[in-house]
Parts: sequence; C-alpha cells; structure tokens
Amino acid sequence: MDSGTHFVMGIALGGLALADPVVANHSMTFTAVMAGTIIGSQAPDVDTVLKLRNNAIYIRHHRGITHSLPAVAIWPILITVVLSLILQDVNVFHLWLWTFLAVGLHVFVDIFNAYGTQAIRPFSKKWVALGVINTFDPIIFSLHCLGIVLWAFGTNPVWTFSIMYIVIVIYYILRFAVQRAVKKAVHHTIQDEEYVIVAPTMRFFHWRIAAKSKTHYYVGRAYGRTVNIYDKFEIKPLPKTPVIDAAMKDSNLAAFVSFSPMYRWEISELENGLTEVRLIDLRYRSDNRYPFVAVAHLNDDYEIVTSYTGWIFTEDKLQKKLQIGASN
Repeated sequence: MDSGTHFVMGIALGGLALADPVVANHSMTFTAVMAGTIIGSQAPDVDTVLKLRNNAIYIRHHRGITHSLPAVAIWPILITVVLSLILQDVNVFHLWLWTFLAVGLHVFVDIFNAYGTQAIRPFSKKWVALGVINTFDPIIFSLHCLGIVLWAFGTNPVWTFSIMYIVIVIYYILRFAVQRAVKKAVHHTIQDEEYVIVAPTMRFFHWRIAAKSKTHYYVGRAYGRTVNIYDKFEIKPLPKTPVIDAAMKDSNLAAFVSFSPMYRWEISELENGLTEVRLIDLRYRSDNRYPFVAVAHLNDDYEIVTSYTGWIFTEDKLQKKLQIGASN
C-alpha cells in the first residue's frame, strides 16, 4: 500500500490498542503504543531511500529484505527499544506487541498488491503478489479516514475500528471474487492462455490484463467480465548475440528482468551509431504506452554507454534520462 494508507492504518491500530486494558489504563503506554503503531506501519518502507541511489537498486530491493520474516521480527524490537528510552515508565511488552502487529499488518497488506513483497524470505526470494488491491485503494483509505474522524468526534475507537476492519475484510473477499470472474472472462476471450496477470486499478470493476499463450502476449483491460484486448505481440525469445549478452549484464536491465515476469524486447540502430536494447514490461499499459522499461545503449565494442530503468511516461523524458546517464 502507499505511505498515506499505512499511516492511517497505524492510527487505526493505535485506536484498536485501547481494547488492551494495559494500554487503555496507562496514558504513557498508550502514547508510546500510538507512536509505535504509526512508526511500525511505516518502517518496512524505509527502503524507499534506495531511490536516492538509482532505480536499479530500488527495484531489486524495495519490499525485499525490509519486508522479510526476520525484518518483521527485528523492526518491532528496534522501535520498542527507542521509544522506551524516550518515553519513560511504559509497559515494554505491550508496546512491543502492538508495534509488532503494526509491522506485520504492513507486510501482510502489501501481499495483496500487484507489486507484492518477498514476505517469505529467507525461505524463498519469490515475490508474493496476490494482485487484488491497488497500491492506493480509495475505499480502504477513505474507510480509515472515516474511522479516525468518528473517533475524533467521540465514538468508541475499539468498536469503530473493529467494525471498519470487518467491512474491509468483506471488501477484500469481494475483490477476490471479482478477480476470479475476470480471470474466467480472460480465459473465454483468449482460450489458449498459459499465464494470466490480472492487476487491480483504483476503480472497483476496472482491471489491467497481461496474458501469455505459447505464441503470443496479450495486453488489455477488463470492466467486470467484459475483456478488451488492446495489443497482441508474438513471443520472440531474446537472440543470443554479443549485443544482448552485454546488455543483459547491465545493472538496470538485470534489475528489470528480476522484477518483470512478462516483457517484450526491441533492438534498434540509432543515428549516432549506438545500438539500443529496450525491454518493455507489459503489465502497466497506460494511455497507449508501456511506461515501465529498461533501456541500454551500446557502442560497437559492446560497451554500455548509458542505460536506464524505471517508469517513464514520455519518450522525451526517457531520452533525457539516458543523456544524463551518458554524461555521468
């Protein structure tokens, strides 16, 4: 989920903590728990700072080790130690318990996004992505905001947020049901698909579709059970050439391949004599464009002159990024 949703989840969990008599009857412990649930709800996303280095590192590691099983255990301990040093006379165990729930909830809800997490690491580095909830879901965010407002106006936070989470659980179940219906509709439309990605959007009945058969990739959208296929690409394996071998060793392209389960490629000769290798993720079609790409420019000696990976929505911006890379 996005940072804003995780923030309001932290507040809601802090309100639910008042169901705990130790928290409810000790103001300092409640203050510490509220701080712990808010910080714990944000802590796993500390890897966002990797963007300051480059997109390749960010793509490889975001929602990776910071969302792993060891991290879920370590984050609450670190947060509890710091808060117990700042706020004296708090119940350390109950502070740790609610902070642990906040961290665990963060990682758990991220599993339901299309991006996913490496939540079962170190047992596996596989990305767990159920793809039923958009990274920002306006319904989930609005329900949390409504609950917080009601609490501010005097309603019982335990009852308020308990009811809210029951509603959200029902909402999740409905999302799974709709996703399943969309997958069936995709099967009826394509029929020979081997692999289908049905990803959510901010609209309840709107879904992004990327599918693979033995011979083609299909990209489209679904509204309920109505499936529209916009693009169809013949599957062509990457050629085994010196250019491709050199390009695939580049950190940007390697990061892209580690993250993207469905992409196509293009090779072109540029006017400046360089060769461009472009990988295009098929999951994120938007406004007739595929914004998530990895691009490398190579010279005649198969050396990388410049490369880039990330979300780019215009060709001009992509070329500017590549020019910046070439000048560094």
